[in-house]
Amino acid sequence: MPALNIVLAWRTVRKHWVIALVTAVAVFLLVAFYTLGQKKIYQATATIQFDPNPPRPLGRGVDTVVEMGTGSYWNNREYYETQYKIIQSMRVALAVVRDLNLHNDSAFLENLPPGKPGPSKAVSPEEAAEVLRERLTVDPVKESRLAIVRFTDADSQRAQRVLSVLVNTYVEQNLDDVLTSTDSAVEWLRTQLDKLKGDLESSEMALHDYKIDKNILSVAIDDQSNMLREEMKQLNEALTATRAKREEVRARRDELAKMKASEPADLPSSELLQSHTLQGLRERHDEVVREYKALLGEGKGARHPDVRAAEERVTAAKAALMAEVKNIRGALERDVDVVSRQEAGLAALFERAQKQAFELNLLEIEYNRLRRSKDNNEKLYALVLERTKEADLTRMMRVSNIRVPDPPLAQKKPVRPRVPMNLAAGLLAGVGLGVAAALGRAMLDRTLKTPDDVEQELGLPFLGLLPEISPEERQAGKRAERRGGRPRRGARGGAGSRELIVHEQPFSGAAEAARAVRTNLLFMAPDNPYRVLLITSAGPSEGKTTVVCCIATAMAQAEQRVVMVDCDLRRPRLHRVFGKSTNVGVTTALLEGKLPDEELMRTEVPNLWVLPAGPLPPNPAELFHSERFKVLLEQLTARYDRVIIDSPPIVAVTDAAILSTLAEGTVLVTRAFKTQRELARHGVRSLLDVGGKAAGVVLNAVDLDRDEYRYYHYYSYKKEGFYGQDDPRADAPADERPGDSAAAS
Repeated sequence: MPALNIVLAWRTVRKHWVIALVTAVAVFLLVAFYTLGQKKIYQATATIQFDPNPPRPLGRGVDTVVEMGTGSYWNNREYYETQYKIIQSMRVALAVVRDLNLHNDSAFLENLPPGKPGPSKAVSPEEAAEVLRERLTVDPVKESRLAIVRFTDADSQRAQRVLSVLVNTYVEQNLDDVLTSTDSAVEWLRTQLDKLKGDLESSEMALHDYKIDKNILSVAIDDQSNMLREEMKQLNEALTATRAKREEVRARRDELAKMKASEPADLPSSELLQSHTLQGLRERHDEVVREYKALLGEGKGARHPDVRAAEERVTAAKAALMAEVKNIRGALERDVDVVSRQEAGLAALFERAQKQAFELNLLEIEYNRLRRSKDNNEKLYALVLERTKEADLTRMMRVSNIRVPDPPLAQKKPVRPRVPMNLAAGLLAGVGLGVAAALGRAMLDRTLKTPDDVEQELGLPFLGLLPEISPEERQAGKRAERRGGRPRRGARGGAGSRELIVHEQPFSGAAEAARAVRTNLLFMAPDNPYRVLLITSAGPSEGKTTVVCCIATAMAQAEQRVVMVDCDLRRPRLHRVFGKSTNVGVTTALLEGKLPDEELMRTEVPNLWVLPAGPLPPNPAELFHSERFKVLLEQLTARYDRVIIDSPPIVAVTDAAILSTLAEGTVLVTRAFKTQRELARHGVRSLLDVGGKAAGVVLNAVDLDRDEYRYYHYYSYKKEGFYGQDDPRADAPADERPGDSAAAS
């Protein structure tokens, strides 16, 4: 389908090649004249480089006061976009305008080429700056840190001069902005430096006064705290030891208090180990007790002097032992008192040290606050002092992150107009518009042109086409009539008329086309051929009468008795074609109830008769509704083999619609390149709405030289006869011409 559409489009363009060519040439010439008439515009270009990492003479550890492009990818991108807008800003443009006095330069304001100064003109600097900005563009170079700055002007030297000043102004303003910001930062830093210096001195004096007030030596608070902590540790250890000793002494005392006088031998071993005296008394007591028991064991009685002496020694040893125990108990009581007093003293010392520790904590808090304030002020002062020195050095070095690798250059060739490109575009546009104009012309043409149009638009069988009579065929008809010596009197067409071309030139293309239509009509109903055939059209002047004459002549040449009935009672024409009188015809036959004399109806074409319209009635439609007209048709069908009726247009009046109900078949005539598709469809609907039978459509007045009919050139004999041979009767006398039956197909 796409290939077919291209072929159809190509055919359409070939058909309307004049429109396409004129349109293409007109568009090309308009573009050429417009291009050549345009003012030549030159362009100056410069390259600017933005360095996100500007030089750092003070080292990478020193940050700049003003951000100059460093940062992340998105920060850099925003920086670039900002710089592009600054280059095109009003501030830069105003500086350039004032520097070059462009607001008083009429040639710049009017964009005139050199040598063509305009009238003196002056505008405000702001207006001149707007003119400059309109001619200025900034295009970033992809995947780079470069930007191309372009300025256009009718004068290449002026463009270069303006762009050079603009680039320099932008670079200087960028550096001035950095320095101005740096100066502001330095001034602010100096103000803060003086303030921080005063704060630092105040904090130092406050710390000193606090030391004097609290009697704090230059030794650090931490050292004092450590000393006090060590003292408290020692006191705590001594207090603990004293308390342990107290408990020990108290325990010894209690143990000795438990000993009974009757059992002096029950002394704690610990006491014996600690006191040699008590140990000796214990041993003496044990010794005398053994001696006493030994004497009793020898059998001596209690009154024996040795026994009594031993008993006295036991009593003395016991008394001495108990006395020593009592002395030890008294000593332990005193030791308990001493240790208790010692414990109380150590506890008091520990409490006093603990109180001093709490007081030292409070002193340390305030001291640390004062010292922290002093340290912070000292750090801020050092930082601001260092930053101030760096800013001063940066300001003196005047470092910029913008460079101009390529200074402004002016192109020798103009950038506008681009003559080759414009001409090529004009040619392409002209060809495109020409093709569009040809296709549009074809789309706007709503007429029926080809047999395919007839079948697709009307939905009826295509019976054939009748070609347009060529000048050669007309001349051949005139020569044939002069040779035959039988001019038709009263005929308006004269020799070589289209209506009788089938008879006068039976070997012509038109005659062969008429016989083709006749053959198609016969094959439409071979068993019951049409005897009453109506020929009509949708609109006037489409060649109904011509088609009637051609079809009737072709049928007469086939040895059939054919009568043509002119039922166009509004604008009849058959009587003019055959030179008949209008006194006798259809209307008189209806009034008289019988057909006219056959001799009055005979024509010069063998086997062909014609019944003219006769006098025109005021009510043609009512006549066709009458029974008399039906009787007339019956009389005609009884006398002749074929009855062919010529009628008015079916859309204009109702005559043809009424006649279609009485005819066995109706042929709709359309004129190539004239009959509108909508009108033809209306005619078909009018025919079918009343119940008429449509036999088919004949396409009339076809110019076979057109491209639309290249596939219908089987009528190749339209100018030269059958298969390129000349008509064998062209030069023969009229009485020696072959019979018409020989021309039958």
